Amino acid sequence: MQQKIIILDFGSQTTQLIGRRVRELDTFCEILPYNKFPKDDPSVIGVILSGSPYSVHDPEAFKVDLSQFVGRLPVLGICYGAQFISHTLGGKVEKADSREYGRAHLETIDLDNPLFKGFEKGSQVWMSHGDTITAIPDGFECIASTADVKYAAYASKQQPVWAVQFHPEVFHTIQGTQLLRNFVVDICGSRQDWSAASFVDTTVRELKEQIGDDRVILGLSGGVDSSVAAVLLNKAIGKNLTCIFVDHGMLRKNEFTQVMEDYKVLGLNVIGVDASQKFFTDLAGVTEPEQKRKIIGRDFVEVFNAEAKKITDAKWLAQGTIYPDRIESLNITGKVIKSHHNVGGLPKEMNLQLCEPLKWLFKDEVRRVGRQLGMPEHLITRHPFPGPGLAVRILGDITPEKIRILQDADDIYIRGLREYVDTDGETLYNKIWQAGVILLSTVRSVGVMGDERTYEHPVALRAVTSTDAMTADWAHLPYDFLAKVSNEIINKVRGVNRVCYDISSKPPATIEWE
Repeated sequence: MQQKIIILDFGSQTTQLIGRRVRELDTFCEILPYNKFPKDDPSVIGVILSGSPYSVHDPEAFKVDLSQFVGRLPVLGICYGAQFISHTLGGKVEKADSREYGRAHLETIDLDNPLFKGFEKGSQVWMSHGDTITAIPDGFECIASTADVKYAAYASKQQPVWAVQFHPEVFHTIQGTQLLRNFVVDICGSRQDWSAASFVDTTVRELKEQIGDDRVILGLSGGVDSSVAAVLLNKAIGKNLTCIFVDHGMLRKNEFTQVMEDYKVLGLNVIGVDASQKFFTDLAGVTEPEQKRKIIGRDFVEVFNAEAKKITDAKWLAQGTIYPDRIESLNITGKVIKSHHNVGGLPKEMNLQLCEPLKWLFKDEVRRVGRQLGMPEHLITRHPFPGPGLAVRILGDITPEKIRILQDADDIYIRGLREYVDTDGETLYNKIWQAGVILLSTVRSVGVMGDERTYEHPVALRAVTSTDAMTADWAHLPYDFLAKVSNEIINKVRGVNRVCYDISSKPPATIEWE
């Protein structure tokens, strides 16, 4: 039986990061809504309560019945989770004079407490909270303090319950991974048997049981997610998998042909469909970003459905949906960040059941699974590319000419990233998470070429570093590289006379512009 940690989600933006940190400890975890604790699951070895955008005093604050697991399983409360435990069990949580945000240092630590094994006094932590714990429940003791926060961490004297006011999951908490290791491995007793190999073995077995001899159709995008899903399904059901790759006309330059060749090498049965004219027609004159996404999603389903109907014995639709897709589409607070065209179920007329073999994986885990399956490295390391393609990298309406301009500029940029070897011997392409060119088609800028005045479009280069796309920082690309790429784009791409570089991080900006 596979062990797992349950992370109860109270709506924090870093809940998914907690999950990634636990997975990095070779331990499976599930992130569940705060009110969906699996009461009768013997595989659960510990519980983590996440942070939250709410105060424990808010009428709408999320609440959970602690008796479901306190006293039965090891529990770790983080930020709101720590405050909720104190508030619920008889402690006191009050509004702080000012929001406690940023770096702090643990001036006092109980190094004998198992949660802080291996810690150093003065260890840096990251705070982010508006309320503060001013009293802890009877039977609990303070195990760490900062200069401003008395109860930076506390623990029960009788039961396996720990709580920390800071965020061990974020990079700025220097020994955060050590704390989580102490909880997950030492306190909860994880066997650390979660790995890419175990995922492949388990998932292949489950897919065989789930699907049997049924035929499955998979919608391919050319990206690493759908490609890994395809290879995984092919390993499980072989000839019963049929893949459909829809070209909506907004892929990268020559991408449709290249990807089809890659899929042939992988031994996949793939049907390629050129539906670009339909997409361009339906997108004509549309400028609102979310509307563009919805049209592309609708058209994709229509085209896919028409092709799928030709496969009369199909019973399943498989998709390469991964965990961050679902999180960004709808989080626990009910706020939609952006829609993803492969999230949200299927239209009834398709009469297919949904299969999402990667839905609980983060992007780095998907890549590890791809390597475990023996896939070519260039497919595994391929940057994430949005489902709607270049449509979300064009400001304003979509036309074939704008796509042509963007494809040409993007091709120069991506090729340059692949060819440029940095001082450490690594290509720029492999050092960054995602890159692309944005066409500012609603803007024209004055330029000079030769003796002539030009009035054409600017483009913005975008490159970010990240681990899961939930947060991202702009990549500090070398000036000589930027200069070369800018010069080449302006000289070779008709319709562009200015190149800018986007230095905004996520948050507050998103990776894509639309």
